[in-house]
Amino acid sequence: MKLIHFILLFCCAGLFACKKTIDLYPQSNLNTATYYSNLAEVKSALTGCYNGMQLSLFNEWQFTELRSDNAKVAGTGSTASANRDLSDLDMFIPATSQQQIYNYWLATYNNIRNTNIVLEKLGVVYDPATGALTFTTITIPISETDRKQLAGEAMVIRAYHYFNLVRLFGGVFLVHKPITADEAKTMNRASVADIYKLIEADLLTAAASMNTLKFSQIAAADKGRATLWAAKGLLGKVYLTLNRKPEAIVQLQDVITNSGYSLQTNYANVFSITNEMNSEILFAVRYKAGGLGLGSHFGNTFAPLGTGSAVINGDGDGLNYPTADLDTATNGDLRKPTLIGTFGTGTATKWYVKKYLFPVTLVDDGESDWPILRYADILLMMAEAQGYSPASISLINSVRPRAGLPNYTAATITSVAKFEQALSNERRIEFAFENQRWFDLVRFNTTMTTITAQQTIKDHYADEYYAHYRLYLPPTPTLAQLQANITVEKLLLPIPQREIDTNTQLVIPQNPGY
Repeated sequence: MKLIHFILLFCCAGLFACKKTIDLYPQSNLNTATYYSNLAEVKSALTGCYNGMQLSLFNEWQFTELRSDNAKVAGTGSTASANRDLSDLDMFIPATSQQQIYNYWLATYNNIRNTNIVLEKLGVVYDPATGALTFTTITIPISETDRKQLAGEAMVIRAYHYFNLVRLFGGVFLVHKPITADEAKTMNRASVADIYKLIEADLLTAAASMNTLKFSQIAAADKGRATLWAAKGLLGKVYLTLNRKPEAIVQLQDVITNSGYSLQTNYANVFSITNEMNSEILFAVRYKAGGLGLGSHFGNTFAPLGTGSAVINGDGDGLNYPTADLDTATNGDLRKPTLIGTFGTGTATKWYVKKYLFPVTLVDDGESDWPILRYADILLMMAEAQGYSPASISLINSVRPRAGLPNYTAATITSVAKFEQALSNERRIEFAFENQRWFDLVRFNTTMTTITAQQTIKDHYADEYYAHYRLYLPPTPTLAQLQANITVEKLLLPIPQREIDTNTQLVIPQNPGY
């Protein structure tokens, strides 16, 4: 059974009927002072936090896949404000008041609030000065084993949210405990270093607190919950992002050696709705179809517009449109049928993201989960952390047989540059449309010597300019204008202007370039 258990609880009251402010103790919540009285109630609250991950994921693809070389806006002639907002994101000129950026920000902080409440009730206290997390005395009748397991899961969720925020926005508000609205007004943006300090503390403490069950030992009812291995894998990615490669290797090697997770032999099986939480999925945002309000919208969102029910029941929105370059890059790759679908023929052909497309009875009510961390990611991150070496080439080769591709050899990868390009290409296709590509490109700015996010996107604009970007409605950008948009400052999104304007007590600094 899926972890979701059909429980919305207090978290979803805040998420799905939320005000457009970060109200850290909304009146719509159940009474948190009395609700947490036993193990079952704490578990239910934590389930609400898992469910709360859905809303922040709702439009994350706009800030990751769309801003990378994997995706573009399907309609260049649209004047609709929603489509223009997507075009602006794609061209790195989003307004500071862009609604979808604010929606993402709000949903993410709402769920951080939810995890903070759970952690407070479990007696977890964070000291920003030292970066230490401690367990204090609580009155809930719960065993220490259960307390630390549940707290560890909540820490992984909180760390996941902050990891995405800091990579997308830079320094953000460090809210590590429940606070009042008045207290929130006295809080300014924390430094990037301080955000990473909390992320590291959360993941280290989670890894030290949770059980050490291998994949095969996890009960079916618990599959979908964050594990020790998810904490270590995510921490490995954090260390790699910070260019702390030796520390990343320690975490990733532990997962490879001891977790019991493994690659699926067939790429399509990784994402099949009949094979959920398989041996390759370390962590995922879970969905449940059936008219419960917990289904996935991605099948309809990514299916081609104007196809009726030929591709998916209820038509598609035609968003997250694959680029021509990605289509070409996947030719001859057995992963392509899982990644990219086509509808129509000739000049009327429409490409679309197929990875999350499964039959639905109700519109926007799919069953497919969204992977956050996969075993293939662990292997390829290890290759990245180790750098150019025979062992790293072997790790890249480990994911290629199911793609039907030949192994790399010392004769085909003869330099650091060729190794880095091979690794980048492999990650691009392996994790296409999993919201990984943009984060990878930005990380490559510090972990690789020959690949940068800026140059990759400039090349993408050049590849797509004649067939796509030059067809935008006036004012049509020139290629030079597009490429000039890609600056170091614009690698970050703007802080939502509403956060800046509504605080009457502090001056909240905007990110440079906006």
